[in-house]
Amino acid sequence: MNSELWRGSWATRIRIVSGLILMAYVAAHLINLASVLISPDAYDMVQKVRFWVIRSDIGTTVIGLALLAHMALSLGKVALARSLRMPLRDALQISLGLIIPLILVSHVIYTRAAHEVLGVNTTLGYINTLIWTTWDGWMQALLVIVTWVHGMIGMHMWLRVTRWWRASFPWIVGVSVLIPTLALVGFVISARVMRGLMQDPRAADLARQAWNFPDREGFQLLAQIDQQSTLAVWAVLALALFVFAVRRTMAALRKPIRVQYIDGPQVRAPRGQTLLETSRSNGVAHTALCGGRGRCTTCRVIVEDGMDDLPLPSEAEARTLAAVGAPPNARLACQMRPSAPISVFRVFAPDGKRSRAHASQGKEAQLAVLFLDMRGFTARTDGQLPYDVVFLLNRFFDQIVPPINKAGGTVDKYMGDGLMAVFETDTPSASARAAIQAVEGIGHALEAFNETLKSEGGAPVAIGIGVHLGNVVLGEIGAAGQAPRTLIGDTVNTASRLESETKGLAVQALISEETLQAAGHAVATSNMVQLSLRGLEHPLPALAIDQANQLQDTLGKVGENALA
Repeated sequence: MNSELWRGSWATRIRIVSGLILMAYVAAHLINLASVLISPDAYDMVQKVRFWVIRSDIGTTVIGLALLAHMALSLGKVALARSLRMPLRDALQISLGLIIPLILVSHVIYTRAAHEVLGVNTTLGYINTLIWTTWDGWMQALLVIVTWVHGMIGMHMWLRVTRWWRASFPWIVGVSVLIPTLALVGFVISARVMRGLMQDPRAADLARQAWNFPDREGFQLLAQIDQQSTLAVWAVLALALFVFAVRRTMAALRKPIRVQYIDGPQVRAPRGQTLLETSRSNGVAHTALCGGRGRCTTCRVIVEDGMDDLPLPSEAEARTLAAVGAPPNARLACQMRPSAPISVFRVFAPDGKRSRAHASQGKEAQLAVLFLDMRGFTARTDGQLPYDVVFLLNRFFDQIVPPINKAGGTVDKYMGDGLMAVFETDTPSASARAAIQAVEGIGHALEAFNETLKSEGGAPVAIGIGVHLGNVVLGEIGAAGQAPRTLIGDTVNTASRLESETKGLAVQALISEETLQAAGHAVATSNMVQLSLRGLEHPLPALAIDQANQLQDTLGKVGENALA
């Protein structure tokens, strides 16, 4: 089973499991009704199996607990909500869920309760005779439709994240319409047959005896139980709505908070209301495919301001966010309840596609950028099969990328036989130190890689590295929905040109003076090479590193020269 289906809190998981149990119960009931269309014997056989399950002690307990749990969680969700604004599909499912117990209670009383209390043999003939051509008959037909539609909406909202459900959706729609239709047709046909049979007084007497049909006192008892049970259901529904109204009123009396949407409006919202409820209450488009149950991450936001004032995420929310590798300042709008002013960015657009991140507007930072290239790659791979070329490159990157990551850098992009890495840290000095650490790590990794190639009879690999520190602009560059996060600016161009210069100087790395100074390394001008790079008005001083794996020794020597 896809683990994504079981994300969310324990309450969400109980709602799913209980819903599945009830859906199986309803499906078995409808299939039993539809089996009348095959033959009476087929109906009797299916009913015998169904009764063996649902009327056993275990079956009764499981179904009863599932019904109570599902109703309690659904009513609790309504009672604890701060707003009833929601998408139409959610409103439809909740409305149908509230209607079901009001209709279901009479069905349960005149079937299961009649069987348990009065010993009635509640076969289809008994039910047909009892409700055919009555108002209750129409209500039971409505119950079939309501319960099935409610269940299918729940199934769709749960399973639509899976590929097989989306691929099979046309077939699923067809089957989901066919099952209740056949059940209602089976009910109508059997009821009409039974009505004709009951026209014969002797046949009617025999049938009533076989069913142990209730007498006047029995029906009065069932009616009394039905009335009391219906009042109890109404009382529970009223209590849920009363709790909702009280909480809503109390929230309105408290000073509201400000919620700023980065790419949207600024609104005021009651304290303690979920961010998703705030969005819906104020007409702010906010994607939430799972209906706000914390099972998916489509409602997630990036908290730009106010993160420290938020309660810590629950275990379920943290687990769901971790499953998609969300950053530390990401939260689920359906789970977080702001109690102080907050500024957020909605990750997904209303059409379900990923929004352009806030960084797509451009964020400037002073960072170290590293370019690396494998020397002589074209000549080295000339005549080789494509598979061998790809295999060599992957082995090479597998060796040299880990030192970059270990130092705190990330590979922004791969460019054939080279790459660009960025060291995004809190301060420019930390970024510069991380880049220098990465250069030496790459040197050691390259040495180990070349030893492996030598043992295999292959020629060693040569590289060139350029490192520069300066201002860059980070953002999502490209068409909406197809825009990877990258960085641009003169710093990027300079680092690339430093890498190119390593070939002419026959060194492994060139590190700019700005990078060395930010990292706290004093280097005398005499130890620098002055590079005239295209696009720069003045020569750029840089330290040439013959062997990257000896970078710290080189820095120590040039540092002593600077002090002298």
